[in-house]
Amino acid sequence: MTVTEQLSTLDGILAHGDITTLFQPIVSLSGRSILGYEALTRGPSNTSLHSPINLLAAARHAGRLNELEMTCRACASRRYSQLELQGKLFLNVSPETLLDVTHKPGRTLELLQQYGITPSQVVIELTEQTPTDDFELLDAALHHYRDMGFSIALDDLGAGYSSLRMWSELRPDYVKIDRYFIDGIHRDAVKREFVGSILKIAHASRAQVIAEGIELREELRVLADMGVDLVQGYLLGRPEEQPDADVAKLLPSNPERDDSLSDESDLSVLVLKQIAVAETSPIADVLALFRMQANLNSVAVLDDLQVPVGIVHRNLLSDALLKPFATDLLARKPISRLMSHDFLAVELNQSLQQVSRLLTSRARQRIEEDFVITEHGRYHGLGRVIDVLKLITEMKIQQARHANPLTLLPGNVPIQQCLTRLLRQRREAVVCYVDIDHFKPFNDIYGYAKGDEVLLCLARCLNEQIDPGCDFVGHIGGDDFLLVMLSDDWPSRIQRLFDAFEKRCIPFYRNEHLAAGCFIAEGRQGGEQQFSLLSLSIGAVHLTPGSAEDLDADRLAALASEAKRSAKQKPGFSLHLIGTQPPTSPPQSPTRAALAL
Repeated sequence: MTVTEQLSTLDGILAHGDITTLFQPIVSLSGRSILGYEALTRGPSNTSLHSPINLLAAARHAGRLNELEMTCRACASRRYSQLELQGKLFLNVSPETLLDVTHKPGRTLELLQQYGITPSQVVIELTEQTPTDDFELLDAALHHYRDMGFSIALDDLGAGYSSLRMWSELRPDYVKIDRYFIDGIHRDAVKREFVGSILKIAHASRAQVIAEGIELREELRVLADMGVDLVQGYLLGRPEEQPDADVAKLLPSNPERDDSLSDESDLSVLVLKQIAVAETSPIADVLALFRMQANLNSVAVLDDLQVPVGIVHRNLLSDALLKPFATDLLARKPISRLMSHDFLAVELNQSLQQVSRLLTSRARQRIEEDFVITEHGRYHGLGRVIDVLKLITEMKIQQARHANPLTLLPGNVPIQQCLTRLLRQRREAVVCYVDIDHFKPFNDIYGYAKGDEVLLCLARCLNEQIDPGCDFVGHIGGDDFLLVMLSDDWPSRIQRLFDAFEKRCIPFYRNEHLAAGCFIAEGRQGGEQQFSLLSLSIGAVHLTPGSAEDLDADRLAALASEAKRSAKQKPGFSLHLIGTQPPTSPPQSPTRAALAL
């Protein structure tokens, strides 16, 4: 389609409103609920302007972007109202249209009022496609929206021209992390660091983070473990004209703990079996509960299905009833009038670490406010923030006691526990014994300080290649490490480990050794000997569910050690893979070259 044809098609779209609105759900993991829907626009299906990218580009080229966006907002508002969707409506807005002199303030509010939508239900989502320099004017425009009751979201954080500055200047209520940083986050340590930094900034700026573009269960599991609560993507629901409103159909069952080798128990130890009240209970009855129980800090509010819909904190109730005549006026009103809708609900089978991250990622969580614990979505009890902090502290002390002092990786006690759990769970896994070739002569030539740097380098490489949601890495001692991988793509992870370690060791060598590809040091039998540059030998045991019965942790570790000795017989980077019952004749072991195939 030529430019002229595109502009002609655009004229028809704007004249007749010939666009389609799709809605994609945004889900809260902690509340197992739908926060809202992002409205997405598509042009006529039989034209090149069906794509939103092409449609926006054509409108921008024609100088009619503001007109197009108002058409999109009108269509989205109408369909949202017709479908009677619950939750917030996320409307995409280009910052440049807010700065357009032809933009008429108040037009969006008029549209919403026409379809019975309140501003508190709407989130203005800024999508940055072109540079934005006039932050002062943009801030004034957004203050106009905020004053009317709208929330603000910043889309594609990390992808735009100035998104970090926009975050700092505009202080949005929501920030959406660009899909690039979510794609493959379970196997990319740098992306996990980026998302972790975003969560810290969000907590400081009282913004909520939305991870979009989630397509894999592994991505969702890692994000949930990191404390990301709001999620969006094809895994949870594709953009549709009539989106599913049943969150149970959208969320995979227990995405956080499907494959974990963690020794963390569930939240049973935290549960306070406190009475809950129905949302129709009179305020006077709830007040009586607090008066009768001096230690009662919070009461959960439930619907007819025993699902938590709110919470009442003692201080919240006290503040409300301090107003003149409040007790007399409110005594017979339902508690739903005073309950807080902003509460954290977590499933009983979530881990302590996950709950801790969810608590710290919440902008409005106070230490004195309790959270709700559910089982299969229904009320189970309450939990106290202070109890979570105490248990986390105890756990950190316990972990530090058994960690390797150099790399801070789990030491022999946690390694033993991990292997025991693995056998008890009858999981299929690959247990790897990782050893650095020629490490002792390297230490003799370069010194122990440089040797420690190599060990730290290997620890980082190992951590980067595991899936933190299901894999495990420990430090046995010296240059010996243990790796347990449940990931299906473990061969490619081993290959990336080889590549990363070889590349990162380059700065450790002297130029002459690097040029020669070897160094001279004293051999084990005395006398000088030539040694190749550092490489890795990995002995791997393929553990199957049926083989777990005849093994214990010590025997499994011994098998991995035997496989490692076979791997060291081959020069350079090598992997030797065996089963739990070693064959009488040595099996073919994949070398680095074989892995590359």
